[in-house]
Amino acid sequence: MNNPWDERYNTEDYIYGTAPNDFLHEHAAALLNSYEHPHVLCVADGEGRNSVYLAELGATVCAMDISQVGLDKAQHLAQQRGVKLQTQCIDLSDALLPEQHYDGVVAIFCHLPSAARAHLYEQIAASLKPGGFFLLEGYSHGQLHYNTGGPDNADLLLNCAELTRAFKGFEIQINHAIEREIHEGDRHSGLGAVCQFIAKKPHVREQRYQFTANRSKASHKLRYVESSASTDGDCTLCKGPLTSDD
Repeated sequence: MNNPWDERYNTEDYIYGTAPNDFLHEHAAALLNSYEHPHVLCVADGEGRNSVYLAELGATVCAMDISQVGLDKAQHLAQQRGVKLQTQCIDLSDALLPEQHYDGVVAIFCHLPSAARAHLYEQIAASLKPGGFFLLEGYSHGQLHYNTGGPDNADLLLNCAELTRAFKGFEIQINHAIEREIHEGDRHSGLGAVCQFIAKKPHVREQRYQFTANRSKASHKLRYVESSASTDGDCTLCKGPLTSDD
């Protein structure tokens, strides 16, 4: 095996456990409740503990990871839990995600080099439908002071400022760096320093145009109107005349 993650996952044990991440477990149900049939992407989900949990909550889930060995174990876990899972073996450093495809994207301990993270954040933002959510937890630079899991390379660690920049324009609900106890298998065990982030992609504002005419003066006006309200499918140039109060 040339892939180090294949080698790491090549054991009968689930090295990060089979229970979902605590931060995801705390927020997932409420986030998914906004969608009738939520379609969610889990990036860097390894052996599938988080993607399987989301499938158990009723979501259609795609798990992406660089390790086929890990994804095979994810499918095995899904079968044990009685749910279905889509999987895709891919290097997230240069992945191209479908645009406006997912209702939610989840990234738990997805530690890529900073340049690759920037690319992935761009792809995630584009792949979310309007109103879709992005949930992330990962080790922050403060984790270098602990020996409880995660990378020992500062470039692979996260910070809240980069998330604010990457998802500018999103409705940010949570974005903070905290210390918390983490017990997710043998490799994430003990007090850790993490970034936690939840943001929603804004809805597209509809562009409308309305005409008004003054017959006595033979004049016409065109007004541009922004609205997030849904339309009835009619031409937005034909919504009726403006009144004198407009």
